[in-house]
Amino acid sequence: MSTIVTVQDAVTAFADFMEPTDAELNAIEREMPVIRADIDLLDAQIIMLDRTPTELDARRVRRAHRRVLAARRLLANEASPVLPEVRA
Repeated sequence: MSTIVTVQDAVTAFADFMEPTDAELNAIEREMPVIRADIDLLDAQIIMLDRTPTELDARRVRRAHRRVLAARRLLANEASPVLPEVRA
C-alpha cells in the first residue's frame, strides 16, 4: 500500500511570505492609469460586440484608444532615465 502525500507548494501557495513586495505594489500603483485605460478600451469594444456599431461607438473606442496611448506614453516617459545634456 502506498502513502498519499500532499505537495507542499500547492498547500502553501497562498502563504503570508508569498505576498507582493512593496516594490511590486508600487509598480502596480504606477501602472494603474494604464490598466484603467485598458479596461475602458475593453469596455468600449465589448459594447460593440453585440450590436451594429454606431458612430458614437466608434468615437468611444477611438477616444479610449487615445487614452491608452497617452497613459502608456506618460508611463514610458516617467520610467525612462533622464540623460545628462551633452555640451560641445
